[in-house]
Amino acid sequence: MAPLEVELSMVVIVYRMRDQALRTLHSLSPQYQQGIDASQYEIVVVENASDQILGEEAAVSAAPNVTYYLNTEDSPSPIPSIHFGVQKTNGKLLGLVIDGARLLTPNVLRFALAARKLDENAVISVPGYHLGRQLQQNAVQSGYDEAEESALLAGINWPSDGYKLFDVACFSGSCNAGYFRPFAETNCLFLGRDFFESLGGFDPLFVSPGGGMANLDFYKRVCERDETSLFVLLGEGTFHQFHKGVTTGGIQDRDQFMKRIHEEYVSIRGEPYELPERPATFLGTVPPNALKFVRDSANSAETTGR
Repeated sequence: MAPLEVELSMVVIVYRMRDQALRTLHSLSPQYQQGIDASQYEIVVVENASDQILGEEAAVSAAPNVTYYLNTEDSPSPIPSIHFGVQKTNGKLLGLVIDGARLLTPNVLRFALAARKLDENAVISVPGYHLGRQLQQNAVQSGYDEAEESALLAGINWPSDGYKLFDVACFSGSCNAGYFRPFAETNCLFLGRDFFESLGGFDPLFVSPGGGMANLDFYKRVCERDETSLFVLLGEGTFHQFHKGVTTGGIQDRDQFMKRIHEEYVSIRGEPYELPERPATFLGTVPPNALKFVRDSANSAETTGR
């Protein structure tokens, strides 16, 4: 059978997050995403084996354009699964979701395709948020968990209006300086397949659990390429769901873990990590729910003089 010809290929990595992944896949589905048809894109799910398997039956039931693969290799890093997933895709534009516990707003895919049509060198960055009133690595210390988060989503009647996610969220740590300052990373990144391949994908030298700083490293390398035309989807976002992740799930000695992964970065790159500097073009519309984040971003930019 000939490969499916699509404009966009989404690659979603899943590990020990069955309920969260089902919500994520719904937020990527044609019945949720606006201004895009199922025939325009595919969703490739790569699940790393665990004791909380999502499984093919549940994954493909979430959307008509899902293809599922189970990776049984024992690796603490998602990088092999990302590369495997990319190999299974067919679109010229790739959308990479390294953490499958992310809820998207309803026009992310439409605007990503629009940016690609504006500039073939488009790299599209989606701002990141945490569900809850504070960063989840802090909230978990006060008892925040999956049950509280489910109640939070029920309180806004998600998924009936995806933009109400802004009402129950805060900026993620990587985006906490706001829209008008550089992001450290994005957990939903779009770029051309040729661009991904020219970079060699993610660096497999990052072997820490969760990939360590591999996602930050990849985003930095992408942003710092001369040909990159960076777009930020103002008014859209990805919202992190609590799932006992390695940096947000309340692990013991988190400070030590963060120190170790930065040491890994330095050992690979030969210098401390610094934010990527790349002017951005803003694309999209701002729903009323997101206006507070625009105000906070403007205040942050004025305070820092940037």
